[in-house]
Amino acid sequence: MTQPKTDQDIENLLSAPTPGAVAAVKALDGDFMVLGVGGKMGTSLAVMLRRALDAAGKSAKVYGVSRFSRPEAKADLEQFGITPVSCDLADPEQVAKLPEVANIEYLAGQKFGTAGAPDETWIQNTIVPSLVARKFRNSRTVVFSTGCVYPYVPISGPGANEATPVAFLGEYASTCVGRERVFTHFSRKFGTPQLIYRLNYSVELRYGVLVDIAAKVLKGEAVDVTMGSFNLIWQGDACARAIQCLQHVASPPKILNVTGPEKISIRSVAEQFGQLLGKSPVITGTEAEAAWIADASESIRLFGPVETTLPAMMQMVAEHQLAGGKLLGKPTHFETRDGKF
Repeated sequence: MTQPKTDQDIENLLSAPTPGAVAAVKALDGDFMVLGVGGKMGTSLAVMLRRALDAAGKSAKVYGVSRFSRPEAKADLEQFGITPVSCDLADPEQVAKLPEVANIEYLAGQKFGTAGAPDETWIQNTIVPSLVARKFRNSRTVVFSTGCVYPYVPISGPGANEATPVAFLGEYASTCVGRERVFTHFSRKFGTPQLIYRLNYSVELRYGVLVDIAAKVLKGEAVDVTMGSFNLIWQGDACARAIQCLQHVASPPKILNVTGPEKISIRSVAEQFGQLLGKSPVITGTEAEAAWIADASESIRLFGPVETTLPAMMQMVAEHQLAGGKLLGKPTHFETRDGKF
């Protein structure tokens, strides 16, 4: 496999539709809309939808909604066959003008910067969902959430499952629980078919926990292993599952953990990157006995095993960094244990 070097190459890799994604869009009626298309994962999801529809021989539209602070992002989406729509989702009048569609992927939200502006995070993660849920009361809706809504669970166990009671560790997790509660309220009120998509963590070549650890090892910076372990999933697999989730919506919403099958040791990953990058990793901290670990057995039962394995991800990330490949410069803060982002 040729190592991708440009953003276009990487997007083509991340948006390649799986057979499951193609089968899902073939079975679904109506158009599609990705709310929050300008985020780290939104573009990949929108483009995968377009490519899956093309592969299925369907002409349904894919709308990409964002504030588009970068005007060139609109042109980029249009090149992929996405219809860009400018909208501030916090403005009720703008939301009301969005086109009606049958299928919604809701990726809008705020995480980083919460510690400095918690009020804005509450607006984006609770008020915006209320506007969207009212507007799209008749649409199948996959609502992106996070494994951070769970409490820390023992690393020695299987991880938190969908029946595990949520916790409120920090402002960010609290607003994410709020987002889930708001969408659930309107699902019950209007009968809106929804699925709460609890994701942790999505990884690609320019962003993610693996990218953070590899960068630290390559630069000789300390890797803090206090968090102990984590879950992850390749962004392409996460996008494909999000598309397939449109076939599993319900009212009240179905809750689904989405991540890879294994609990991954931070120390082990640092050591393996040391071998791949030809560097001796600098380790700091001592592993805690509990972490944000999710049990994704239900999504694996529904959709089968992920297509991109951990060794394959690590190899691609290492090659990308050794080649001086572009990074997004947005650390995941995987070391954070106080819920402050």
